[in-house]
Amino acid sequence: MALSALLALHLTPAGASDFSQPWKNQDRALIVDAYEYNPIDWEKLVTDKSIVGFIGKASDGLEPPYSCSGSETEVKLCKALFRRHAVARELYQTRRAMAKALGLKWGAYHLARPGNPIEQAENFLRFAEPSPDDLMAIDVEDNDPQKWMSLEDAEIFVRHIQRRTGRYPILYTNGNTAQYIADHRDKYTLLSRLPLWYARYKPEIDVHFPKGHWQTYTLWQFAAQPICSARSCPYRVPGTPIDIDVNVASMGPDELRKAWPFGDLIDAPDKPDEPLIANVPLPTSRETALALNEQEAAAGNPTLAYTSSEQTGPLAALENTLIKGKHAPLPPPQPIMATTNAVLVEMTDPAEAALPAKLAQPMELAEARVAIEPAVIRSAGPLVVASAVSASSPDDGLFLRIGSYLGSLRQSVVSWAFGRAEALESDVMVPGKAELPE
Repeated sequence: MALSALLALHLTPAGASDFSQPWKNQDRALIVDAYEYNPIDWEKLVTDKSIVGFIGKASDGLEPPYSCSGSETEVKLCKALFRRHAVARELYQTRRAMAKALGLKWGAYHLARPGNPIEQAENFLRFAEPSPDDLMAIDVEDNDPQKWMSLEDAEIFVRHIQRRTGRYPILYTNGNTAQYIADHRDKYTLLSRLPLWYARYKPEIDVHFPKGHWQTYTLWQFAAQPICSARSCPYRVPGTPIDIDVNVASMGPDELRKAWPFGDLIDAPDKPDEPLIANVPLPTSRETALALNEQEAAAGNPTLAYTSSEQTGPLAALENTLIKGKHAPLPPPQPIMATTNAVLVEMTDPAEAALPAKLAQPMELAEARVAIEPAVIRSAGPLVVASAVSASSPDDGLFLRIGSYLGSLRQSVVSWAFGRAEALESDVMVPGKAELPE
């Protein structure tokens, strides 16, 4: 993995300079992270050549609702929250554009709160819209599920981000929570292997660092509002307020630019081959799916499709037409009480599962009494919703043509699974010559 290779030199026990005021070393890269209320003077900020990247706050918990209801006070609060959310997103996009224009690496973090972790992950992706070179981070402020996202939910959040983007976020948390994750790394198999963004506002962290899968930090947040004032601060970044957060990397500027955005897991020597994310198939286009089906058929692998069971009568001809895409000859007219159903069968030719987009015009109708029952006929690709699949005729009447039956029906919907064709309400499905889709 690219991250493992670039951090290889840093995964051994580090020297005093790594854990003792490393920001004083000229060869260390620094990163600023800010939330929406931190003012930034970009022109002054970039005068500090040690600053390599900028991580902006993106989403915060669940997305606030757009529609508001309740008492007058509740509606005002609801609207205020959404306005804040919208303004923060605009500011985030502006800052990202500015930072990248100035040559800084960009990252985004999600402030993880109690609530559905999948919805929070989706909120983060909608808000941040991360590009492939944008660092992503989950901010778990503390191991307190009443105030912040639980570690179990954080694992779900991380897994969903990886499935959606193909990359892992890094983990921001404090020393106590990081130590707890390291001590329970068999339980938190994902969190314990994320690159660590370590928050501890001490000049030295050697004896406190949570050894486990982590042998060193990726980023160390060493300066923030709790320890900074107008009189003193471990590091002051030009163009930023005194409460700005400042982070030091475990590597120099060039190494950091190559390792960014840290989308891989760190190595776990005791479990090198453990699969942590299930392989979930992604949606594909109709053209791609058909091409793959043809390849499978050529290799002798059957394709599954729904088709009608063996039966005779005009309804069998209807199902042959709808599901197989072929016009089946009608049997001689005879009194019937016909019903139909669908069963799963194996077909080696995927083309046999094709569905006609539109059939021929209705034929001349004969007198008949029709009993209509709703039903759904399915195939491997398309879905046909017909108004009925069973009918009966009086003793002295015959279904001389299938059109006698279908002419009394109102077609509901014929839709293709991938949106290739739709039928108008005025279309009537009748047997006859099929116009197959191109």
